[in-house]
Amino acid sequence: MKSSQPGAIGGPRTRGTDRSVTRRAELIAIGRKLFADTSYDALSMDDIARQAHVAKGLIYYYFKSKRGYYLAIVEDSVTDLVAFAASGLELPPQERVHRTLDGYLRYAENNQAAYRTIVSGGVGFDAQVHAIRDGVREAIVATIAEGAYGRPDIAALPRMGLLGWVCSVEGATLDWITSPVLSRDTMRELLVKTLGGTLRAIEELDPAYRAPEPARRGP
Repeated sequence: MKSSQPGAIGGPRTRGTDRSVTRRAELIAIGRKLFADTSYDALSMDDIARQAHVAKGLIYYYFKSKRGYYLAIVEDSVTDLVAFAASGLELPPQERVHRTLDGYLRYAENNQAAYRTIVSGGVGFDAQVHAIRDGVREAIVATIAEGAYGRPDIAALPRMGLLGWVCSVEGATLDWITSPVLSRDTMRELLVKTLGGTLRAIEELDPAYRAPEPARRGP
């Protein structure tokens, strides 16, 4: 009898919540496809509703606004990227770096509008978009630090060096997806080589942070 009461396990409220979560996830999946190569400004809510084959009110119900919908899409897609960067701990450091950078470039290539929004800051100053971008940066810095030094918590100097490298990766990747004159493999190898230079510079300034052997040998 208790299970039929609203809010009880297996009751109507639980089933309703499950349906809401599923429906929200479906709308985000649709939005990821719509915004993959289309900028925020290029799609109106009417366009989105028509292409998604849903009532516009349904999108407002789950996300409150077009901006809320777009931010939910960006956060969802970036979550995959951050999770990918944080995984693969069992791999050798150099292989993990290659894997992380390849995943990063694939994300930028396949989600160009979202990537531009994250790196460029979106429409005006958007603190939420900046927070998403900072989260991606910190995840990649932690991944590189774990591989290079065996731990993600590093001192200010090596962290600044790695953060500077990540910011240069953002700029280079932004240019690459705009004019992809290099293959993704070549682009990845170029970024790996510049990372080696960064790690050697960090070691020179702070010998406590020795660069991994492949990086110390140089290109």
